[in-house]
Amino acid sequence: MDTILIVDDNQAVCSALSLMLELHGFNTLSCLSPEAALTLLAEQEIALVIQDMNFTQDTTSGEEGKRLFYDIRQHQPKLPIILLTAWTQLELAVELVKEGAADYMGKPWDDDKLLISVNNLISLHALSKQNTQLTRSENQRMSVINDAQLCGIIFASGAMQRCIDLALQIAKSDVSVLITGPNGAGKDKLADIIHANSPLKNKPFIKVNIGALPMELLEAELFGAEAGAFTGANKTRIGRFEAADGGTLFLDEIGNLPLSGQVKLLRVLQTGEFERLGSHQTRKVNVRVISATNADLADDIAAGRFREDLFYRLNVIELALPPLNQRQDDILPLVSHFIGRAFSLSKPTQQALLTYPWPGNVRELENACKRAVILADSPTLTIDDFGFKSQLNHSSSLSGGSPSPQHVSASQTTASSEQKIQEFEPKSGDIKQAEPERADIEKALAQHNGVIARVAKSLGLSRQALYRRMDKFGIEK
Repeated sequence: MDTILIVDDNQAVCSALSLMLELHGFNTLSCLSPEAALTLLAEQEIALVIQDMNFTQDTTSGEEGKRLFYDIRQHQPKLPIILLTAWTQLELAVELVKEGAADYMGKPWDDDKLLISVNNLISLHALSKQNTQLTRSENQRMSVINDAQLCGIIFASGAMQRCIDLALQIAKSDVSVLITGPNGAGKDKLADIIHANSPLKNKPFIKVNIGALPMELLEAELFGAEAGAFTGANKTRIGRFEAADGGTLFLDEIGNLPLSGQVKLLRVLQTGEFERLGSHQTRKVNVRVISATNADLADDIAAGRFREDLFYRLNVIELALPPLNQRQDDILPLVSHFIGRAFSLSKPTQQALLTYPWPGNVRELENACKRAVILADSPTLTIDDFGFKSQLNHSSSLSGGSPSPQHVSASQTTASSEQKIQEFEPKSGDIKQAEPERADIEKALAQHNGVIARVAKSLGLSRQALYRRMDKFGIEK
């Protein structure tokens, strides 16, 4: 409940205002002098001040109220103040309102008008405080991000911002972290950020993709092996845990770790101890483990494929990375990064990129951008350059032949772009089916201003076939 301070040398005024405000849900404090008011403001949390302008008998200049106003402003510049006086002086009122007085009323006051002013000012003051706190918090957060090592990550969405904020906060500790999210979404980037901003940043950072290792070699890769421990083990090898001693070990696709490896991993996490394959000597390491998976480990636990006790050891803190289609604000900045400054996007292409669901996430987006840059005929990339039509058809077939609303939108955009392109291309009846001669090629080059894609289409050839014939006839583009 908000507290209002009433400052007036007339006790009857203080009592009347207190009664009226308390009936409408406010707490009130009252005092009879500026000195007492400043003491209360220093000791209490006050939401608003209602102050008189004169505190000495037979004084009407308003100077006392003016001094009190400036004293309050000096200590609490944003505190709303309502000036209340029986001696209305327009010049003084204008001066103080310019200096930040929230309202100026004469005595006797109108209860309804005063209540409206009080409610409005307290609401505005509360919003101002909240905004100040949010601004301060945002400035602190941005200061942390500006000082952090972000490992080249590109983002603009709030969802990714929250992930990075949490990753930076997690980085300060040495607890195990489990990063969850779909393939290609950037889990390894978050692992990079955690290590790069941790106290271990100058220590080893070893990455292991569990899913890429053969099962029979997995334990040897993680824990090492003595010579002769298995066929082909001609010499002693240290495992990834030993290599990462004192630093960080990133275990990607942790859901693929077999149960035998899970038992050993659990022991290392609990005690730091393990043995190499073929050895009975216990070794000890101090390693921070960051793991990642696209699997639902809760389902794997229920099915007996993953140990529950290991899950809780790995999942001290979970960092959930959303798929790219849930952070659309990241798409165009990522595209801009991948295609570089030499290329730009047409408006229909931008819209298509935003509406496509990106089942392969950032990895798919990066590959699409590489394709577009290689196949582009101009600095402005189109939907065709991204191979978008085939991508949409493939996505539609995966969903049972009925494209989602997102697919329909992208398809419509593709059709629109193709129609615009076709306005500048020859009709199908103009395409030559016979083997083109030198004169045909030279004529088509002149007709289409040397644009190879259009020349090839007009002659019924692929671009590679056109290039071969140009080499054959010694034609330079």
